[in-house]
Amino acid sequence: MENLLKNLEILRERVIKTWQLLDIDRKEAQAEEMKREMNIPGFWDDQAKAVLISKQAEALEKEVKQWADFKNEVTDLEELVAVGQKEGDDSIAEEAQTQFEELKKRYEKLEFYVLFNSKYDEGNTILSIHAGTGGVDAQDWALILERMFLRFVEKMNWQASIIDRTVGNEAGIKSMTMHIKGRWSYGYLKSESGVHRLVRISPFDAESMRHTSFALVEVIPELPEAHEIEIKDSDVRVDVFKSSGPGGQGVNTTDSAVRIKHEPSGITVICQNERSQHQNKETALKILKSKLFKKEEEEKQAKERELRGEAQKAEWGKQIRSYVMQPYKMVKDHRTNYETQDVDGVLDGDLEKFMEEYLRQEARST
Repeated sequence: MENLLKNLEILRERVIKTWQLLDIDRKEAQAEEMKREMNIPGFWDDQAKAVLISKQAEALEKEVKQWADFKNEVTDLEELVAVGQKEGDDSIAEEAQTQFEELKKRYEKLEFYVLFNSKYDEGNTILSIHAGTGGVDAQDWALILERMFLRFVEKMNWQASIIDRTVGNEAGIKSMTMHIKGRWSYGYLKSESGVHRLVRISPFDAESMRHTSFALVEVIPELPEAHEIEIKDSDVRVDVFKSSGPGGQGVNTTDSAVRIKHEPSGITVICQNERSQHQNKETALKILKSKLFKKEEEEKQAKERELRGEAQKAEWGKQIRSYVMQPYKMVKDHRTNYETQDVDGVLDGDLEKFMEEYLRQEARST
């Protein structure tokens, strides 16, 4: 009983420390402020903004309640064990030990959010996939990855919309970009940036030979409206054309799709998911700002590494993970060495363990 009581005390102290790290008190105040805003007359006049705020308030309330309930459960169990020890009642020891083990497991899951330490981890995400070397197999692989990420988004109860998509001539896709709306989506998905490699018996090879295909995944945070990245009109070239993507009746009959090229950086963004040219241009500019921000951050980090005399890393183009279907089944992350034989599960969106291992390694290295 004494040992169990000591373990519960340690767990309670860890919960308090994590509570402070996650700034739960501030989040509670933020949720209350949002609820007050939602009661102001005219709040729902701007439907899109209102839905966003209400979802944010709901998510914050859920997080605060989760931590408050957990903290109370730890305290209640600690008090129960303390009373049992004082009265010499050992009958509760076994059940209390079982409850403690369950609480410890739940804490490890809750503690996961401490690993999100980047400024934009809590926000939305722009995710792009580009087929690499491997011909039609690589394009099919890009399509498989698209499905994998969409399944992950679905499991996380986020929302994804396809902004741009170029299909392959025979099968698969050459490239695609999706906008993912969901709390902590960037925190989770940033671990997916890099080259993904597939080894399998090609369904497009008449001789059933084993092929290796590659696809590049790019993940950038959607910048909040308040974040200013200056883009001069003279630095961009805007082209409009007929959309070939989703959007409903009339989408293919007007020049609604927009292509924006930022001349100084060479970055090009295409958006064709909206029926309005204005909406597509607005979305494309937001993505361009995010890409420019990401580029600035990478250049800054590279400069810092150079000044410290550290070896340079090719963040883009670096093979981060292999998916092997033949001659054996395995998915292995080359950064963390985490691996699993459940290839089908991973391709069906079971990615959290890979992301967790990546975030824990990043935390250890900082």
